[in-house]
Amino acid sequence: MNSQEIEKLLTDHGVRPTANRIVVAQAMSRHDGSYSLSELEDEIGTIDKSGIFRTLALFKEHHLVHSLESSEGTRYELCLSHNDEHDDDTHVHFYCERCMKTFCLPALAIPPVDLPQGYVMATVNYVVKGLCPACSGKL
Repeated sequence: MNSQEIEKLLTDHGVRPTANRIVVAQAMSRHDGSYSLSELEDEIGTIDKSGIFRTLALFKEHHLVHSLESSEGTRYELCLSHNDEHDDDTHVHFYCERCMKTFCLPALAIPPVDLPQGYVMATVNYVVKGLCPACSGKL
């Protein structure tokens, strides 16, 4: 995504497009998949970990990133939801047990979850584990 597209994405989600926020969103848009906080810090290089973390927390609050828990910790991916009130970009993720990469599977929607009365859902993480096509030799 170019800077204009990033700025539009931020403003569409109610996030003021500051220089650091644009840099973080651009870094995430260049990668098809998820990042750990350390990977983002390495990718960007000009913003410290606490600045990146604050930006990710703000993005998450405005449905601009997903966070998912994996065996290697929290991972973040740019969310393509259409507004800041509801996350309509929920999808299945796949974790390869050999190369240890997490892949987004946007064509696979997360199945609905019927919670018992009194429970209020905040987020859903749906991760399938196994071998990716490269590791299984089935490319």
